[in-house]
Amino acid sequence: MMPLWQRPIDLEAINAVHQGTLMEALGIEITRITDTALFGTLPVDARTRQPHGLLHGGASVALAETLGSVAANLAAPPGWMAAGMEISASHLKSVRHGRILGCARPLHLGRNTQVWEIRLEDEAETIVCVCRLTVLLRERSSSSAP
Repeated sequence: MMPLWQRPIDLEAINAVHQGTLMEALGIEITRITDTALFGTLPVDARTRQPHGLLHGGASVALAETLGSVAANLAAPPGWMAAGMEISASHLKSVRHGRILGCARPLHLGRNTQVWEIRLEDEAETIVCVCRLTVLLRERSSSSAP
């Protein structure tokens, strides 16, 4: 079986690329990468809650798309990049505080597309949201970001 990750894994460098972006503004952090999955967190605080004090669904989706997109780009062949095409989310439980823990795992790694499942859990390890992200693979142009 071909290795899942096609690029070097450097958590510090991956998180550094997110400085000055939505990921930094929301407090999203990539925390761990194993042979088969990528993990990250999102704080549930004033940046990520909606007016009723609950985790905003859009913040959950931002975490899921970040985890899936980072994983997809690490799994893309050298010289190629992944760009999101579609994401769906099922919000299963509300959260008011703490941290959301996310895990992205591949469902399909094709030549032109990838499909990732991203499960988000609260600190009690209860599933709060399940997402599916589909990405398109394309050759990286010289002007593409890392």
